[in-house]
Amino acid sequence: MLKCFKAVLAAALLSGSAAVYAHNYHMGLADISYNPNTGNTEIVHTYTAHDVEALLMNLYQRQFDLGLEEDQAVLRRYIEKQFTLNSGGKALRLQWIGMAASADNVTIYQEIEKTQLSPGTVLRNNVLTDFLPTQINTVNIAPSVAGRAAQTLVFKVPQIEQALP
Repeated sequence: MLKCFKAVLAAALLSGSAAVYAHNYHMGLADISYNPNTGNTEIVHTYTAHDVEALLMNLYQRQFDLGLEEDQAVLRRYIEKQFTLNSGGKALRLQWIGMAASADNVTIYQEIEKTQLSPGTVLRNNVLTDFLPTQINTVNIAPSVAGRAAQTLVFKVPQIEQALP
């Protein structure tokens, strides 16, 4: 009986410890593409909803409902501070288009009007890495009309800035 109890206890501890590590991988994904029809650079971010909620709770000590405009505005200010593009020493103006939140993900839409990113543009992506040191942000840059090949950049602490090739 004692052997059976120890086996059940060991199995419970093992599955419990697996649950602790189940969400140990924190990641974000951004896709940047140029739309030749509008002349705009479009950016779509996707983050894990749980991580965004935990960040906002940590910063403001309250629950957020990302279906509400005032709570979206808080997230917007955070994203605009943590995700920036600079070209020739000047900050590029990222226009907030909107966002969608589900139980699993938060998707954010931005664009830069009448601008195609040039080589050397500096991308700073510190979204969630200031809160989750293991956060990894991947940015996929679609091939441009000018023929630049598709590229992927990875941002994690301490590397939160990179120049586009």
